Amino acid sequence: MVYPGAPVVLVALEIRHPTADPLTPTESRAIKKLIGDDLPIERGGQISTVEGILGGLTSPPTVERFPRYFNRETTMAVSLRREALVVEVSSYPGWLEFHKLVMKAIHARMQIAPVAGIERVGLRYIDEVRIPGQEAPDWAEWVDPTLLAPSAADATDLPLQQWQSVAVYGGSQPGPTIVFRYGPKDGFAVDPSSDLVRVKPTDGGPYFLMDIDSFWTRGGTIPEFDTAFMNAVLDDLHGPVRRMFDLMVTPKYRSEVLER
Repeated sequence: MVYPGAPVVLVALEIRHPTADPLTPTESRAIKKLIGDDLPIERGGQISTVEGILGGLTSPPTVERFPRYFNRETTMAVSLRREALVVEVSSYPGWLEFHKLVMKAIHARMQIAPVAGIERVGLRYIDEVRIPGQEAPDWAEWVDPTLLAPSAADATDLPLQQWQSVAVYGGSQPGPTIVFRYGPKDGFAVDPSSDLVRVKPTDGGPYFLMDIDSFWTRGGTIPEFDTAFMNAVLDDLHGPVRRMFDLMVTPKYRSEVLER
């Protein structure tokens, strides 16, 4: 279940794989036919990469162009890059529906232009915790005390303006690694002018960032792109995310914001 007042602004799933050939126009059209019921709009995407060289100079940027497929509301997108398959949503439909979209994109890729294996899988949830009607929220009322900054204001005689923290969990195989970034911010965690439409418009202002990045990386071998294996990895990555979020907010936030 997705909370009615859920603060999620972006969910992204990235599957990195060994470098593949760029999709041909014929392959791109065939993939669009397979996923067109959900994502009928095709647009071109591109990424520029700049590499440094000796002497402090930089080489000319390398530009990768790839197809991106969107739904009509422009709230869901699938990108098929040479080294990754990326699924992004700004309107999160819940895990079961998101999982279906991911598997549909995987099946289309593997049916038309299969890749050699899986190197990394990352699942990321970005939440902007905002409190309606409050210009300067007391975050102690809304998020778990373990997320609050040290109480050093009395020692410094200076008001605390902001803090940002990172916590890393796991890191041993098998199993996911989770990187949790959090802290109060102002403005936006996700650029409101990005290609995906923001479903809950806001003028910005104060929010509490909860950015949960759950990922798996391969060990010594590169496993094949197997559906059963992918299902298991996805479930392992998703399992802790909802539990972490529920533990990190207060009952007051849940009742007054999430459930409304």
